[in-house]
Amino acid sequence: MAGRIRDDDIAEVREKARIDDVVSQYVTLKRAGGGSLKGLCPFHDEKTPSFNVNPARQFFHCFGCGEGGDVIAFLMKVDGLTFTETVERLAEKAGVQLRREDGDDEPARPRGPARGRLIEAHKVAQEFYAEQLASADAVVARQFLHQRGFDQAAAEMFGVGFAPRDGEALTRHLRGRRFTDEESVAAGLVAHGRSHYDRFRGRLVWPIREANGDTIGFGARRIFDDDRIEAKYLNTSETAIYKKSQVLYGIDLARSAMKDAQQAVVVEGYTDVMACHLAGVRTAVASCGTAFGTDHARVLRRFLGDHDETSGEVIFTFDGDSAGQKAAMKVLESDQVFASQTYVAVAPEGMDPCDLRLQEGDEAVRELVAKRQPLYRFALDNILNRHDLDRADGRIDALRDAAGLVASIRDKTKVEAFSRELAHMVGVDVDEVRTEVRRAASRPARTEERRSSRATAPTEAPQPPRPTLPSLSDPRFLIERELLKLVIQHPSGVGRTTTHVTASDFTHPTFQGVWEAVTAAGGPAAGADDPGWSNKVRGAATEPAVSAAITELGVEPVRGTSDPNPTFAVAYVYRLQELTTSRRIADVKARLQRTNPVDQALDYNRMFGELVMLEQHRRKLREGAVGQAGASS
Repeated sequence: MAGRIRDDDIAEVREKARIDDVVSQYVTLKRAGGGSLKGLCPFHDEKTPSFNVNPARQFFHCFGCGEGGDVIAFLMKVDGLTFTETVERLAEKAGVQLRREDGDDEPARPRGPARGRLIEAHKVAQEFYAEQLASADAVVARQFLHQRGFDQAAAEMFGVGFAPRDGEALTRHLRGRRFTDEESVAAGLVAHGRSHYDRFRGRLVWPIREANGDTIGFGARRIFDDDRIEAKYLNTSETAIYKKSQVLYGIDLARSAMKDAQQAVVVEGYTDVMACHLAGVRTAVASCGTAFGTDHARVLRRFLGDHDETSGEVIFTFDGDSAGQKAAMKVLESDQVFASQTYVAVAPEGMDPCDLRLQEGDEAVRELVAKRQPLYRFALDNILNRHDLDRADGRIDALRDAAGLVASIRDKTKVEAFSRELAHMVGVDVDEVRTEVRRAASRPARTEERRSSRATAPTEAPQPPRPTLPSLSDPRFLIERELLKLVIQHPSGVGRTTTHVTASDFTHPTFQGVWEAVTAAGGPAAGADDPGWSNKVRGAATEPAVSAAITELGVEPVRGTSDPNPTFAVAYVYRLQELTTSRRIADVKARLQRTNPVDQALDYNRMFGELVMLEQHRRKLREGAVGQAGASS
């Protein structure tokens, strides 16, 4: 068995695989000052970006959930890879030739094929299907595409292919490419009954890709009348790499345009995505074999960089029929996931974007998106249309249903305007609407209140609360935090200025642990010319909280300068030691107050002399800090 990857090769991968390039495949990053980048965290749901990347130090850290580390740690977490798989994947893209230690076996992998093999199997399958689209047996598939306005160039652009009607064609092809049946089944490409057979056969197929372009699944449409499977569409079932609630068809083509245009257009099918992109709406995506849900919304938010009310638009296209209206109402439930303005675009006569492009051309598709209407207004019309507003009871029922929608509006400054609008649309007094909206708004709160009351009913003696450490961002620890940021991010700018600093200078236990890790790694001077310095410090940490703090300190911009130097660092050292001296002064004063100057004259005079010296020392440190700050500005 091959041995473990050599440490120097792993270090080279860390150095050459730029963390900002890798993270950008999953998160839209924006400049945050101090050389850092910021975006929405892919590891937890958030509306305000707290996920930071520091390209210079090759670190990431989320101030919301605490996840952090280097490029390898990021990819392992986001894609669920093993350490070895991650290094191999990064090495391939960075052009690093990996070598292995002789006689040192790798740790056993988890059961099942490696992710890399599943990705490669899909790549081979996609190429095979694309080739088969040109075969004689695929004439019906080509006619299907032609009838919907897609030529060969469009098929190639989206990787569309044809799964042969022979139920074992792909199975044999994968075997010929040295994939085991176990790998093919695990990938979702092959099924197993009495024998192994192709999952998709006799169908037009679309590759479903991740944002980085890797194919992870397929969608397949029935095109033959004698297809024994009734479902019009078949999609890859859940696998180790394919989670239907988290994948969006077309995201690989749309992600850059979404970031630039700050817009995402959500359509219902594969051909609709194709039609939109070919018509110039390059931000179109679709869910795959499932309704658009909150997980899909979170994916979109990451690529939109969505975190404020004006950051972008999410536009849903639906048919005007009852099914389309039902889908729109379901989307409304997840609208709170977006901070973007959310809209609905309904084509005339219920046409989808593909039919619209075919009948009226590219301009009609672009106009459909341009004439979008707010999702709220679409939903309100949908609610009111279910009631007979000519009847008194109909108006009452309509008001009650619509009041819940108004009460749920995210921007509370708009509730009054929407209440007036609703009053006009229903034909009731605005005070009636306000009363009903207030009643609707209070319902969830009362329900939650009852739940909370039941959940907290005293069934046993309350346990004393666990002591918690103060936040690392507490202003009391500002000097400690800034100095440690300098030490981790700019060791060459710190040099030997911290020679006299000790762990006792830090009052937060976690910061003490960080300094101990810095000391264990050789001190700031040892990291001056070491590109792997941050990782060495993190590796020397003995507690998870300290390790997390190191990644946090490694990505947060340093205050006051973009080019730290020893003079700048010395000012922080003086201020840190001034605080240490102030604490000693406070301790001496406390003891002095408890000492009788007559009965304990010797101790009193000794402490008084110590107090005078400490005050002089503090004054010198303060003057030094001011002088160094002035010299560095």
